[in-house]
Amino acid sequence: MGSFSIWHWLIVLLVVVVIFGTKKLRNIGSDLGGAVKGFKEGMKSGGEGEADAASPSSPQVTTAKRADTHTVDVEAKTKS
Repeated sequence: MGSFSIWHWLIVLLVVVVIFGTKKLRNIGSDLGGAVKGFKEGMKSGGEGEADAASPSSPQVTTAKRADTHTVDVEAKTKS
């Protein structure tokens, strides 16, 4: 009752693939890999300067000052 067998995990994997599709899962995997790689590079550069961390090439995320304070405004990029 406490642990799942391999068959439970295979069924869950099959349901996830049916719902999201393989293309979307592949995109999620590559985005996650890029995020982990960026995090590791940031950890390596560590204390080399905080001015570099606020470079203008990084996207700026600002919170909305409207009635809905949970909305985040971001600048959309075109997909190449």
